[in-house]
Amino acid sequence: MSYFVHESSYIDDKVKIGDHTKIWHFSHVQSGAVIGEKCSLGQNVNISNHVIIGNEVKIQNNVSVYEGVEIEDGVFLGPSCVFTNDLTPRARFPKGHENYKKTLVREGASIGANATIVCGHTVGKYAMVAAGAVVTKDVPDYALMAGVPARVIGKVDEKGNIVEKFED
Repeated sequence: MSYFVHESSYIDDKVKIGDHTKIWHFSHVQSGAVIGEKCSLGQNVNISNHVIIGNEVKIQNNVSVYEGVEIEDGVFLGPSCVFTNDLTPRARFPKGHENYKKTLVREGASIGANATIVCGHTVGKYAMVAAGAVVTKDVPDYALMAGVPARVIGKVDEKGNIVEKFED
C-alpha cells in the first residue's frame, strides 16, 4: 500500500487510491470512489460512491463530497464546505443516484470554509470561492466569487493573487 489511511477511517471495497495520498481521522471513502495521487483528506471527510477526485487535491476537515461531484487536479476544499446533488430532495420520495445533478470543480479551484456549491454547476479553473459564499450558477475560470448568492467580485491568478477587483 503506497498511501496512508488512519486506523479510525473506513475504506469500502472497489475504491482506488493513488500513491502518496493521506486519509486522516474518522473519514469514509465509499465504494467506487477514485482518489488521485498526493491528495490529503482531513478529519471527518466523506467521499461518496463513484466520486472522482484528481491528483494533488486537498480536502480540509468536515467535507462531504457527494455522488455526482467530480474534483479535478490541484483543487482546495476548505473546512466544512458543502456540496449538494439534488435541487429538490425529499426523504419520502428519493429520486435515485441516476437523477443527481452533476457538479464539476475544475483544475486548481479553491472553495473557502463553509461555502456551499449548489449542484448542477461548474466551478471554473483556478477560480476562488470565498468563505461562506453560496454558488448558485457556473463560476468562470479565474473568478473571485463572494456573497449569498455568490457573484464575481474580481479575478485571481493561478497562485490565488487578486489581480483585479471589481467595484460594487
